[in-house]
Amino acid sequence: MERLPFIPDYIYKRSAIHDQYGGNRQSGISPCGNAPYIFIFSGRTGEQFGYKDGWDNEDIFSYTGEGQEGDMKLTKGNLALKDHVKNGKRVFLFQYQSKGFVKFVTELEFFDVDSFSTLDKNETYRVGLKFFFKRKGAYIPVTLDQINQYQIQEGIVDYGGLLVPSVTERSGLVTSRVGQGAYRKRVIYRWKYQCAVTKFDRLEVLIASHIVPWAKASNEERLDVNNGLLLSPTYDALFDKHLITFDRAGKIVLSNKIETSAFEKIGVTGKERIEGLSTYNFSYLERHNELFAI
Repeated sequence: MERLPFIPDYIYKRSAIHDQYGGNRQSGISPCGNAPYIFIFSGRTGEQFGYKDGWDNEDIFSYTGEGQEGDMKLTKGNLALKDHVKNGKRVFLFQYQSKGFVKFVTELEFFDVDSFSTLDKNETYRVGLKFFFKRKGAYIPVTLDQINQYQIQEGIVDYGGLLVPSVTERSGLVTSRVGQGAYRKRVIYRWKYQCAVTKFDRLEVLIASHIVPWAKASNEERLDVNNGLLLSPTYDALFDKHLITFDRAGKIVLSNKIETSAFEKIGVTGKERIEGLSTYNFSYLERHNELFAI
């Protein structure tokens, strides 16, 4: 592996980085003029406009593309990120610590990109781009073909290789389920490519299930990865109908509306447990439990 030009976890003055390597001093995506590098900067300052980034698992970092107004396009910095390997550029992730100071995190490599619905600076809904980078040198146990095996919905068009809402569907972005490709992928990465309950790993049949249902969730909650579980069809159907739920320890709870023998006929034993719930999942599970069919 090539030598890193930066020290992991070391805090740098952003202007000093640009003094040495060049690049846009204000943009979140900064291709350098003096080196074959692209810097990406992540922080909380843009979250109100959908720029919410983070590690979906220890090896996959999701990053929102650039463009503050209108649909994001695969041009300029976004295109530079997508094609950085082909163009011989290296991508380095920095995290804002305070005004003007950033911490170097790691080197990343492009893995995938997909669309999601988000607000622009005018608070108008538009198509956003979510990049998925893998940590440089990390092994990802699934292929993109496996991840991309999902149904193409009505109202979705090909947008430079991405599936996004057509113009006629734009006005319904708030209430319809179009443009969720990035959300499903984030849930897949979050649960490490397998059912959260059974560890079954055939992605073509697994379902990114909302904990708080789409109809009862806010716009932000609908695309929050913490409001998602990756489930096998049987568990998804039962969970969606509130016939099973899970407590904070991850232990399954069965509804009394179905006999134990009936659960057993479909392979549900009552001993199942989800490993890996986080505190961010708890508030959603508590709301799911309020509707649990006891």
